[in-house]
Amino acid sequence: MTSPSPAKRFNWGNLGTRVVSATVLVPTVVAAVWFGQVWFLLLLAVCTALLAREWGMMSAPKAPVGVAIAVGVAVLISLVAAFRGHYILTWPLAAAGAAAAALLARGAVERRADAAYGVIYIAPACITLLWLRLSPAGLSWTLLLFAVTWFADIFAYVTGSILKGPKLWPRFSPNKTWSGFFGGLLAAALAAVGVDLLAQALPRLPDMDLTWPVAAVIGFLGGLATMTGDLWESMLKRRFGVKDSGDLIPGHGGLLDRVDGLMFAAIVIAAVRLFDQWGWLP
Repeated sequence: MTSPSPAKRFNWGNLGTRVVSATVLVPTVVAAVWFGQVWFLLLLAVCTALLAREWGMMSAPKAPVGVAIAVGVAVLISLVAAFRGHYILTWPLAAAGAAAAALLARGAVERRADAAYGVIYIAPACITLLWLRLSPAGLSWTLLLFAVTWFADIFAYVTGSILKGPKLWPRFSPNKTWSGFFGGLLAAALAAVGVDLLAQALPRLPDMDLTWPVAAVIGFLGGLATMTGDLWESMLKRRFGVKDSGDLIPGHGGLLDRVDGLMFAAIVIAAVRLFDQWGWLP
């Protein structure tokens, strides 16, 4: 019996659902990034509330509401402090929120540390995202971050679905392949170069002053962080015994399933941006 062709093996139905979801989500995100300031803060606030809800349901199924409130409030207060420029206050506020989440998970004693980890997991990504957008040339850097993350995720899925091949980490993520991993990394590098070229060509976008090899390396690092975040989320879901973090987004599951790679990539790209401000990039 002949094996089905790559085109027949590809899950076009799931891809179609993902495309429809992206058609709704992407313009909203891009608009918030474009206008920045309070609009971007509002986007992060809404995402924080949704992520906290999903984390509460996953980490403390016997006390999801209390944990979600503690995690969400802690991250939101930290975000407002960061928006006001008080970055030094964000970490003690987040630490207090983590402690509150652990206390409120008393109905699921064995998972108190997991509940507290929700703040540690969500807060740094949201704070660095806000810092990145508010920094000089923040619009271009934030667009680069989203482009790198989206390209890495999309082309890892497409390449892996078509080419198949050996599994990347079958114990925690049986559907991911090495072909998808390398396809995603290549796409992420190209996306970063593309955004850098757009920033040089379009007056509305601030120039990031990067050479294309440096932009490609930044994209590669961001893509690698995206893959790592995706695998980390798969491991967490296996730990909690759930298939998806939620069912908010058709074709993707919960919001946490959608932004797991972005959360890791945000920290990496923000660190690169900080090095750039210090003059450490070639």
